[in-house]
Amino acid sequence: MTGGTDDGPRRVGRPRADQLRPASGRPPREELLYAAAELFTVKGYAATTTRAVAERAGMRQATMYHYFGGKEELLAELLESTVAPSLELARRLVQETDRPAGRRLWELCRSDVLLLCGGPYNLGALYLLPEVSGARFARFRRMRQELRGGYRELLDGTRVGAELADDRAGLVLRNDLVFGLIEGVMLIHRSDPARPVAAFAEATADAALRIAGVGV
Repeated sequence: MTGGTDDGPRRVGRPRADQLRPASGRPPREELLYAAAELFTVKGYAATTTRAVAERAGMRQATMYHYFGGKEELLAELLESTVAPSLELARRLVQETDRPAGRRLWELCRSDVLLLCGGPYNLGALYLLPEVSGARFARFRRMRQELRGGYRELLDGTRVGAELADDRAGLVLRNDLVFGLIEGVMLIHRSDPARPVAAFAEATADAALRIAGVGV
């Protein structure tokens, strides 16, 4: 049956595809996101079909459309999930003016690396997809731009920020170098995924502050 209820559309039965993915206990929507993340990062976004995502999640393709309208919606939610926690942290750290800005910047760098590289799939690599420039991903791009601004606000509060107060272009360049390093770690992590992520995150945060000229 495909009729609706007061709480929304009724889901079609979900025969598990046990040969593809054992039952995980995750809600269907989350199961689909896990399946999409795996396929997008392993097979590639263009080569992945909605049918493949549904089958990998252990459900019918028609059932998938009760939760997501298609591949773009899946990708958009995955992308936004890689930015939202760091953006929330950046907003909080910017307000903690009673602590050294350099330390707060280091904490944001470390947390961002943990988020980008700490999951089961290298979701940060999805940033490089050409499809991300499309209109459907405008919200992700706005979130990412605000996060970049959070990095810059923290850098502004450091000694280097004060020294470069009259050289905004120089300060923006340093911020872009820091932000580029943090987002670029996904490529380094891909070359050695067995490397302990916590140590990797701390080393990257140290390197980011050295690039900016900020002492840890």
